[in-house]
Amino acid sequence: MCVYCDRGDVENRIKELHHGLEIDRTSCTSFLANQLRVLLTAAAYVLWQELRLRARVGEFATAQVSTLRERLLKLGVWVESSARRIVLHLPDSFPYLNEWLRIARSVGAVPA
Repeated sequence: MCVYCDRGDVENRIKELHHGLEIDRTSCTSFLANQLRVLLTAAAYVLWQELRLRARVGEFATAQVSTLRERLLKLGVWVESSARRIVLHLPDSFPYLNEWLRIARSVGAVPA
């Protein structure tokens, strides 16, 4: 891969940080509060990158952070919790069910 292509990929990752996670949102009046906000956003981005790595095969292998968030995280589920486990009941009409289950199992979720 050429150096210029790598530069373009880095630019895309920076764009994801700005538009997908809003890392430039520093609206607090305190410097330390803004620094914490940027640090937490960077940590969230690392977690999203790990999720993208777990989704190597399939539709979400090259998806941007905003796409992953909208299609895998923002969904209505029925949560059933007990002392030992938390069960998420996904809707039957969820179009990305197979991908969601495969990624969830790859990060250690146990099927019910």
